[in-house]
Amino acid sequence: MPKILVIHGPNLDLLGTREVGIYGEITIDEINGELRQAAKRGNVDIEIIQSNHEGEIVDIIGKAKKNKVCAILINPAAYTHTSVAIRDAIAASGVPAVEVHLSNIYAREEFRHTSLIAPVAKGQVSGFGKTSYLLGLEAAILLAKK
Repeated sequence: MPKILVIHGPNLDLLGTREVGIYGEITIDEINGELRQAAKRGNVDIEIIQSNHEGEIVDIIGKAKKNKVCAILINPAAYTHTSVAIRDAIAASGVPAVEVHLSNIYAREEFRHTSLIAPVAKGQVSGFGKTSYLLGLEAAILLAKK
């Protein structure tokens, strides 16, 4: 069964209480529950991690192929705009990635309009809340099954 790695970046563990006007009241546990259900329906295994630490995310991406990951679904959060290391890890991994964001990063502050991840991802879904994750997972499932 194909395996998809889901990575939640920094501060996403605070969902539900963090900037509710932007991110809503949904928690990371609720998102993960819906992702697990969708993965089951899509006949894929998923591994879900959340980290506030750039190096840990880089290490996990670097081991993805060795760990038989077929696709990565990533919300790099603030690292979207700052992390060359995560960008390079995705590019080097040889594993297709889908970038997701709860909010529309292009409708927010100017500094959020540039994603360092987008050029090395197969695609990006943003602005649809938890549905961004579910749409992104659908894309990752298609990529994993290629």
